[in-house]
Amino acid sequence: MLENLRNIRIEDFNYPLPVENIAQFPLEVRDKSRLLLYKENVISEDTFTNIASHLPADSLLISNETRVVHARLLFRKPSGSQIEIFCLEPVNPTNDIQLAFQQQRSCTWKCLVGNARRWKSGPLQLESEIDGFTASLTATQAERDDSNFYIQFDWTPSLLSFAQILEHFGKIPLPPYISREASENDNTRYQTVFARNDGSVAAPTAGLHFTPEVLSSLSLKNIKTDSVTLHVGAGTFKPVSSESIGDHHMHYEQVIVPVRLIKEILRFKGKHITLVGTTTVRTLESVYWQGVKWLKNIPESPLMHIEQWDPYLNQSEKPVSTEDALQCVIDTLKKLSLTELRGQTSLMIAPGYTYHIPDAIITNFHQPKSTLLLLVAAFIGSDWKKAYNYALAANFRFLSYGDSCLFFRNKLL
Repeated sequence: MLENLRNIRIEDFNYPLPVENIAQFPLEVRDKSRLLLYKENVISEDTFTNIASHLPADSLLISNETRVVHARLLFRKPSGSQIEIFCLEPVNPTNDIQLAFQQQRSCTWKCLVGNARRWKSGPLQLESEIDGFTASLTATQAERDDSNFYIQFDWTPSLLSFAQILEHFGKIPLPPYISREASENDNTRYQTVFARNDGSVAAPTAGLHFTPEVLSSLSLKNIKTDSVTLHVGAGTFKPVSSESIGDHHMHYEQVIVPVRLIKEILRFKGKHITLVGTTTVRTLESVYWQGVKWLKNIPESPLMHIEQWDPYLNQSEKPVSTEDALQCVIDTLKKLSLTELRGQTSLMIAPGYTYHIPDAIITNFHQPKSTLLLLVAAFIGSDWKKAYNYALAANFRFLSYGDSCLFFRNKLL
């Protein structure tokens, strides 16, 4: 099984995406985006405003409540050269994203640095007014490996958190295929209505279509809504550059899943569960695999740790039921007096994967040759081509600020 999966050619998941189909700006009203529907091998379309009419009553809808941080910092040297520092993940004094944003005075992050050849040594500095106080931020190179820099940030007033510093000095990190500078409007439009927990460098874009009005329409059908947290990393934009996916390295992303939600999933299993976005899908499928791991071995750590190939190992064994795996996670965390599952996942979902949680997925249109497109293909099979061809012919808007899809699970897979 694993060998067959690793040999999947990424070229088979390529498609022509004209530049003019890539949305450069959000629509004026979020829920006016077009909605492509795929159900029982039939494609149709509607407007996202009407999403509730396409979902079963008395069902469960789960989204990602991560919040995008202002991860792009633009410094200018005395010589006039501009240096861009893009914060990727915290390193010191903690690698926990939630805790890292609460740090005061100083911290170190792994970063990408634009125009790095112009920054040989010495600190970079920004100054500004925050709430009537003069604030300063200094960036110093700590060390480097490959294309990543380890940057130490120091700031005053020291009572400010790093989250406050980034919010003031940084810019919202729009995806590389949006060929313009971020505007003030992006500060709100590149966040979902679910956004709560600071930590992402990219939005969980399927959630961008939701509005309070849409949430009200879901409530009227007794569709229960809940959330997980997966902090989206910059690797989400990394296309598969190898010939086969076996040579592609998935990035780790930090996740938080409340125990009460895992209990809700068990309660709705066999009814209907809709997951909003590929991040939510990967998070909850990872919870299943963590349960499988813990059923086989007493946990050495209460933290989730899922590798990209974990689901494809030991396929000859009798599959563990979704109910047994999730119950194991609940029981294990209860013994440890924990109310949420935390950790990280680099799970890769590709054709051949067996889904355990979603009956339907709400998602955007993804880049050619991307792992996100592989995830969709694993859900609806080769019909992803039919859906994408339909969308291109009908001039749907693609990628982060583009239109939406509602895919129901292809039962034939």
